[in-house]
Amino acid sequence: MTLPDLTAADLTADRARALALVPVSRETAARLDHYVALLLDWQSRMNLIAASTVPMLWTRHIADSLQLLAILPQARQWADLGSGAGFPGVPIACALADQSSAEVHLIESNKKKAAFLREAVRVTGAPALVHAERVADFARGFRGRFDVVTARALAPLPELLSIAYPLLKSGAQGLFPKGQDMDAELTDATKCWSIQASFVPSRTDPKSRIVVIRAAKPKRK
Repeated sequence: MTLPDLTAADLTADRARALALVPVSRETAARLDHYVALLLDWQSRMNLIAASTVPMLWTRHIADSLQLLAILPQARQWADLGSGAGFPGVPIACALADQSSAEVHLIESNKKKAAFLREAVRVTGAPALVHAERVADFARGFRGRFDVVTARALAPLPELLSIAYPLLKSGAQGLFPKGQDMDAELTDATKCWSIQASFVPSRTDPKSRIVVIRAAKPKRK
């Protein structure tokens, strides 16, 4: 079976592993099933995720996204910078669909990916809004307040802090999944930023951690 021929049913075992790592309600699981089916359909026509990760879609992408919810369980307003195929924003929105006042903003400058995200929001009924614009423009122009700003594989931490700073200084906390280069990125970031941060081990990858930014501000030169 080639990767493009995979169906949602072929991922049953990986789905079970993922939902054991991050249990969700039956309703949330149903929304995620719709999302995965849509992603697999679009993946056959455009490159939404790396082909090598398709057989582990549930653990590599869905569970990896959902684990962020446990770090700040009271958060309801989320900004997902550089959403791409929707990770982590769409799974988070699916899980928050039954929570009053929950809303996830998905920011993606690629028009085709933004179109996919709009369709994902439609078929899942998730409480999310898609912004087809550059993440830096969105962060500078947004006038509301978020509980959380997140980004997955968007940029190294120093650049990520620069992009997200307008949202962080308005009161949002940052949740940034990082791999084995995290220590080097953090060292670089502290050269220019004063950071209050903590680290949460990833449930899906023993080499990865989630950087939790409680506060950050540029250092005076």
